[in-house]
Formats: sequence, C-alpha cells, structure tokens
Amino acid sequence: MSDIQKYSGVIPAFYACYDEAGTISPDRVRALTRYFIEKGVQGVYVGGSSGECIYQHRAERELVLEHVMAEAKGKLTVIAHVACNNTEDSRQLAAHAESLGVDAIASIPPIYFHLPEHGIAQYWNDISEAAPNTDFIIYNIPQLAGVALTPSLLREMKKNPRVIGVKNSSMPTQDIQMWRDEGLIVFNGPDEQFISGLAMGATGGIGGTYAVMPELFLAARDRLYGGKLEAAQAIQNEICRIIYAMCGAHGNLYAVMKAILHKKGVECGGVRKPLPGLIASDTAIVDQAAAMIDSAIAKYCQEA
Repeated sequence: MSDIQKYSGVIPAFYACYDEAGTISPDRVRALTRYFIEKGVQGVYVGGSSGECIYQHRAERELVLEHVMAEAKGKLTVIAHVACNNTEDSRQLAAHAESLGVDAIASIPPIYFHLPEHGIAQYWNDISEAAPNTDFIIYNIPQLAGVALTPSLLREMKKNPRVIGVKNSSMPTQDIQMWRDEGLIVFNGPDEQFISGLAMGATGGIGGTYAVMPELFLAARDRLYGGKLEAAQAIQNEICRIIYAMCGAHGNLYAVMKAILHKKGVECGGVRKPLPGLIASDTAIVDQAAAMIDSAIAKYCQEA
C-alpha cells in the first residue's frame, strides 16, 4: 500500500477558477492553491466534479493542474481526476498528471453508456497504464455516474498494483467498511457524513464544500480523533445546516460557494454553463451561509 499518511486528512475538491470572460485564470488557480496551503489542509483533489471537469476541454484541465502544481510544491498532496468520456483523452490527462509529479490520479467510470464490469475495468486499467509510476484511486459516485463499484469489480481492479484506494461518494457508509476490508485506502465523499465516514474507517475525506469552511472539517476531524464525539457531532450538524442553506439558492451550489469565497477575498469567478449562475435573490442566501460559517468557526475553532 502507498504511504497512507499523505492521503489522511481533509482534502478539498478544487474549484474551477475563471476570469471575467469565463476562461481559465492561472492567477486565480494559484491564489486558490495558496489559500488551501494557508488553511492547513492535507491536499487538494483537482479536476473532479467541483472543478467542473465535464464542461472543460482537456487543455484547460491540464492548464489548471499545471498551476496547482506550481504552487503546491510538496506542501499539499495532489490527486488529479483524469477521467474523460473517452479512453484516449483520459490517458493523455493521466500521462500529463504523472509528468507533473502528482501523488495520485483518480477516475470515475465511463458515463452515459452503462458498460459491463470488464469494460469498466479495462477503461481504468488503460488509464492507469498511461501513468505507470502513479497511484490510482477509483472514484465511486453511483448517483452521478450511473454505475456503482461492486466487490467483484474491485477485486478485479486490485490485480492492478497501482490501485491504492477508493474515493467513496455513495451514501451508505457501509461501503467504506467494505472497501477498507479489501485493504484499500478509502476517502469519505459525502460531506454531510464526514465524521460518520471517518468512524467507519475512511482515512480522510475529499469534499466539494470543504473550500468554504475547511476550518470546520479540520475541527470535526480533530474532535473525533481526540475522543470528543459530542463536539464532533455538533460541528458536523452545523456543517450540514450550512450545506442545506447553500443548496437553497437558485444558482448552482458552486456558484454560491465561489461567492462566499469572494467575500473571503478569494476570487474564483463564476460557473460555466450549463450550470446556472446566481440571481439577485441568491444574495441573501450567500450572506446567510457566509455568516453561518463565520459564526461556527468562531464557536468551534478557537480551541487549541
């Protein structure tokens, strides 16, 4: 197994960073990377759902990763999601990621057509083959990909020595226990069950809402591992309330979170169509969620 320490902890999913024209902003990518370093998180997950990967060209995804790596410089674990809906583009992203020195690559299964398990395994192994010196992480998100990781598929993938773990975004925490029993590193995906996932054996978490409140996820993890279960539960409950508030907007959740980061002085731009942007009535929701985050940080994150 790969070094488990570098995959343990809070790993925010990296947001797409655009300029006012809607193109990738290298300066904003670098600024967001520095923000994560300053917050003390373990690493970043680049090019996934939060990075709006399915709405970007391969060259754009490569550009983002290049500028993340230029700032990370060993201060963050970097996992690059490289899946596209065709094998060759995925392989090129994988090879590019390895050339930059990422810690791991990750991939969802192919979407739209529901492939048999042997077809999914071939897709993942073909991608991994293009980055032969890099750890490979399976991304299980059945509610969006339309296909779920199964024990039989996982056993087939374990024949690939580069497969070291699963990013598990299915809702049942039982899945975390099953993948851990297979001897793999497992990352909790659903942010609403962060401490539940850790309690079931996840080594860390990768999440889309971590960026706007990394302090709360770090505090929840510290309380849980420090044996302060009720305190960890209280922080998790506050995290969930914040997420529910943000989901009340007309605009896409990532548009809301980028607006919250804007209030914190971190510019990421808007979201790319067809994701809906914010409308005027969303301003109150952004303000409410930002205030909830600030209040929770003041309440739970001042302890040594």
